Amino acid sequence: MIGVTLGDPAGVGPEVVAWALAHAPDAVRDQVIVFGDPAVLARGARAIGVAVDVACEGEPCSTAPGRPDLAGGVAQVAWLEAAIAAARAGRIDGLVTAPISKTWARAAGLAFPGHTELLAERLGAADVAMTFVGPRLVVALATIHVPLAAVPGLLDQGRIVRVGALLAAALADDLGRPAPVRLGVVGLNPHAGEGGLLGGEEQAVIAPAVATLAAQLGDRAVVRGPLVPDAAFRQAVDGGFDGLVAMYHDQGLIAVKLVDFEDAVNVTLGLPIVRTSPDHGTAYDLAGTGRARPTSTARALELAVAMTARRRARR
Repeated sequence: MIGVTLGDPAGVGPEVVAWALAHAPDAVRDQVIVFGDPAVLARGARAIGVAVDVACEGEPCSTAPGRPDLAGGVAQVAWLEAAIAAARAGRIDGLVTAPISKTWARAAGLAFPGHTELLAERLGAADVAMTFVGPRLVVALATIHVPLAAVPGLLDQGRIVRVGALLAAALADDLGRPAPVRLGVVGLNPHAGEGGLLGGEEQAVIAPAVATLAAQLGDRAVVRGPLVPDAAFRQAVDGGFDGLVAMYHDQGLIAVKLVDFEDAVNVTLGLPIVRTSPDHGTAYDLAGTGRARPTSTARALELAVAMTARRRARR
């Protein structure tokens, strides 16, 4: 079964989820449980002009589209916790999460920066990687929701190796890339440090991590790096790499949203279940208007179904 959370009821989540479910094959809808207020899902369906009939469970919420409030914050956290409980109980083996508001979720008591950190803690995952999967780019992040000034201090060889190993495994096992997968590790500084002239992280941290990762993966992957950042993403778009490891959030996300915005999917690697989400936020200005673009959510549902099927087949 696949769980789907509605996210912030004041955002576009209910609409894009309704559209994705309405346009999914019957066989997919039959294996979906929506965690959220059925009335909120129905409201979203009306706004975006579809009808959807799917199993739905969740506490009611009266928050209006485009008008976030504490009640909506409480609801989105409750729906997410219900989905996590279902995963821990073995009721679902995949989860698609609509966008939450970190501000209102925090006001409601969520003590995590976002979905990734919460799911890792609740599901007992020691190592996870936020990864974005699009038709042209697949990018995993070595660091995620931290200030840019903190990134150099957080980078270490172990972190880069762990993220790279998770990405290599996902490319081969969950995404079906042929072996050996081609993995690139991007530098932190301009020109990948220019031999130390523009920063020392490449020589001190990233290059040794690349060597360790290559030795660990052996003939399962070809690993290159540290790569010059402004060239690496272009090479990947042209098919030179199956996936890249970026050093920080915007280094990877600017490229992904530039070339794959409509179709990119956020995937959390390293969890005991599949987790995907659309690559956008709550978009309060579009909520209730029917103008939200549902493609990324539809792709997130499709990818969750495909990844869970691959995992079942391997088992």
